[in-house]
Amino acid sequence: MQLNPRQLLRAWQGRSHTPPGVQLGLQGGGAHGAFTWGVLDTLLQDGRLAVSGISGTSAGALNAVVLAHGLMTGGPEGARQALDQFWTAVATSAPFEMASLSSNGERVVLPPAVRLMLQWSQLLAPEQFNPFGNNPLRDIVLAQVDFERLRHHCPLPLFIAATHAQTGQLRLFREHELGVDAVLASACLPQLHHTVLVDGQPYWDGGYAANPPVWPLLDDPAQRDVLLVLLSPLLHADTPTSVSGIRHRTLEFAFNSAFLSEMRLLGHCQAQAQAHAGWLPRGPLERKLASARFHMLAASEQLTALGQESKLVATLPIFKHMKALGQQQARQWLDQHAAHVGQRSTVDLARVFGVY
Repeated sequence: MQLNPRQLLRAWQGRSHTPPGVQLGLQGGGAHGAFTWGVLDTLLQDGRLAVSGISGTSAGALNAVVLAHGLMTGGPEGARQALDQFWTAVATSAPFEMASLSSNGERVVLPPAVRLMLQWSQLLAPEQFNPFGNNPLRDIVLAQVDFERLRHHCPLPLFIAATHAQTGQLRLFREHELGVDAVLASACLPQLHHTVLVDGQPYWDGGYAANPPVWPLLDDPAQRDVLLVLLSPLLHADTPTSVSGIRHRTLEFAFNSAFLSEMRLLGHCQAQAQAHAGWLPRGPLERKLASARFHMLAASEQLTALGQESKLVATLPIFKHMKALGQQQARQWLDQHAAHVGQRSTVDLARVFGVY
């Protein structure tokens, strides 16, 4: 009897024991998605936890789809190889050196030509500075992911977020709907890329509506643990005073406002459901929230220190630097919290996300 990819993955997970399953919420953040690459690489190699579902936005969506393709074709080692190939291809697709690390390795430095190009993107629409809509990422994704096979044999649930450009509403693409346009829609920054059409409908980056979506990960009653992998800091070390600094900060707040609102709501509802446990009848929603277990792995301060511009352009050495930061952070998180997965939450949503 031939097993399908989901059965093969379950068989691998159950070789000697069944590791606890954890669903991943992967935040977007441009090139900082290489940090998430390092996190995923470590989770897959470590083996103490099994990835049981993923929601992803923008770079998080790209990581999610590439990981799913790798699991489908070669299990966890196949997923690690697929992620390595994808990020290497992204880095080597640039026609010239786009950025470098400073001498102390603490900040990304952009050449003058790249800075000028980014300034043009603030003055011209994508249809003006890129009239033919060239997007090297399309060719890279198509070369890395077998969407036809993935639609029929995806080994785990996927929730890929995009934002409808005319309504601002969230659109979730499920595994059976996936194609290259759905993934590019999730990563479509309208200041830099042409609007992506999927089934005739216009979409922009999913971060405007959910970065990442978390509610869908709570639907499976057999999978109660959710690990959020965040690229945007929840607390900044300073208050910007320059024009560019203020602009970057306000854009970041706008990009993450939907996620923060969702987490505040989840934290409030979960606190209420747990507080009333045992003495009031609870409906399906209350039971779902009361039993959900949340975990969080946030990007390190070293990643934030690389600067806002490091989200837009990078090279393979910078990607590998970000990956190493993600690997280090993931190892620390696993050593501290892996044993608690399946047992209890390791982050208090109400406290972290400012529920009063």
